[in-house]
Amino acid sequence: MSPLQHVPTAEDLKAAQARIAAYIHRTPVFQSQKFDNKSGASIIFKGEHLQKTGAFKARGAMNAVLINQEHAKGRGFVTHSSGNHGAALAWAASNIGEKAHIIMPSNAPKAKIEAVRSYGGIIEFCAPTLDAREQTAKAVEEKEGAFFVHPYDNYDIIAGQATATMELLEEHPDLKYLFVPVGGGGLLSGAALANAYFGSAKLIGCEPTNASDAHESFYGGHWVPVTTADTIADGLKTSLGKRNFPIIQSHVDEISLVTEAEITDAWHFVLARLKQFIEPSAATGVAACLKKSLQGKAGIILCGGNMDTQNWALR
Repeated sequence: MSPLQHVPTAEDLKAAQARIAAYIHRTPVFQSQKFDNKSGASIIFKGEHLQKTGAFKARGAMNAVLINQEHAKGRGFVTHSSGNHGAALAWAASNIGEKAHIIMPSNAPKAKIEAVRSYGGIIEFCAPTLDAREQTAKAVEEKEGAFFVHPYDNYDIIAGQATATMELLEEHPDLKYLFVPVGGGGLLSGAALANAYFGSAKLIGCEPTNASDAHESFYGGHWVPVTTADTIADGLKTSLGKRNFPIIQSHVDEISLVTEAEITDAWHFVLARLKQFIEPSAATGVAACLKKSLQGKAGIILCGGNMDTQNWALR
């Protein structure tokens, strides 16, 4: 196996799906009458918050680890991550007996730091900037000889993330709309390819107004990095990837912005009515869906469920 050097084809996506099937969950797909009533449409949820490591990231990480295991043999892997990808890479590497060095920003959520450690990740903290993350990862890569796996700007990662949408479309090929959160763009670019090859939904990327680089890039026609990103959706703070952007430009129909209040309201509705514990990043898709006037069937990918439960301690 060799790392992908091109935009993944339909065959590449099918190969990724087969490759990771024995390691990941085929996550549940479900509906809520209360949510259908609230939205005025038929809504299908894809529960990636119930995936291994608590997020869709397990898919891409496992695909990248399996493809690159010979390159990393005896030296391990390295990445930078605010949490979910780091936990996923540590988990994936442990599945084949390799170590994983995870560069995390000093302000990463405590729950996500603990998750990385629980999967055996070797954490090194850095300043909470993209430059600091990249420089620290490069230093570890050179010192340890570890194989670098980018959290989202990587075709093997994109192919793995696409499998979540593939599963959803296998069960509901007639989706007219699909709502997918976007931060770095791994999940959205994967969804874009899966929908282009295997579906026909109107694909809507969902992003916090306070971290709107994907929206600016998409409508401006050129890549715009994040400058400030003060949002409760901590998984969506990062800049859109260079490989992800052209795929999103080509195959995504719309980027919808949601406010912090809309994310919060959507999060509370999902917890109270759907009885699903998701992280704020996953609530962006729910919030964007509720803003639309829809006719027909729509899918929402609940991308993850990793957050500090102590914020809602009963006593």
